[in-house]
Amino acid sequence: MANGAAGASGLTRAAQSVAPFLVLAGLWQIASFNLPKFLFPSLVDVFWRVVDIFIDWTEFRNVLATVARILAGLVGAFLIGGALAMLMNRSRVADRFFGPILNFFQGVPALSWVVFAIIWFHGTEPRIFFIMLVTSLPAFAFQILGALRAVPRDLFEMVLSFRPTSVKMFRQLTLPAILPDILTAWKVNLGNASRVVVVAELVGATGGVGYALLQQQQVFDMAGALAWTLQLVLFVLIAQWIITAIETRAFRYRAISERSA
Repeated sequence: MANGAAGASGLTRAAQSVAPFLVLAGLWQIASFNLPKFLFPSLVDVFWRVVDIFIDWTEFRNVLATVARILAGLVGAFLIGGALAMLMNRSRVADRFFGPILNFFQGVPALSWVVFAIIWFHGTEPRIFFIMLVTSLPAFAFQILGALRAVPRDLFEMVLSFRPTSVKMFRQLTLPAILPDILTAWKVNLGNASRVVVVAELVGATGGVGYALLQQQQVFDMAGALAWTLQLVLFVLIAQWIITAIETRAFRYRAISERSA
């Protein structure tokens, strides 16, 4: 009985999650019957445009280029942001020095960074990498810093009483304590990065999803614009699903603890 109730509850939650998208799709399809195609193309047309992008290597290569730019920028921002967060957590001087700078960077619009990158750098890839790096860096640094400061002091002192090495302290206490916040930071920054990379690719890039979107805009191809947008949405959904799977596996002990309680 309990398993049946849990299954029914899961189906209800799934239906509630899907229902808004079905309503939105239905409204869009109704609009496509009554309005010009360049404004509201049929969802069937959009679907086949998505398929065309997947099966045409020349077009799908643009998707892969954008994904590579997102991941490169996020990895760079994560490594530098994590190093800054650990430094700021250990040193008040570093915290007072880097904190205001990161706050200032966080307030600069992405479009401004695009302009700066065009002036400072030659070549598309260095420009886009710089833009992705500086727009994601503050979020990673502050989120990891907040996680480090949330580690309970008494737990830290208890582990310290066993005189562990710095590596063991990080591996057995610090990393497990901050990993949930790190994974959440990746989920959040993936969505932000997918929006920023399109802005970066709109200016000066000769490939990528942003460049493809600019081409669709020039010919007023709404079906193509939606299809290219869905490529990024699909990438973010897949990446977040992978992170959730890692989170579930890494913290499977929580479910055991809850059942024991």
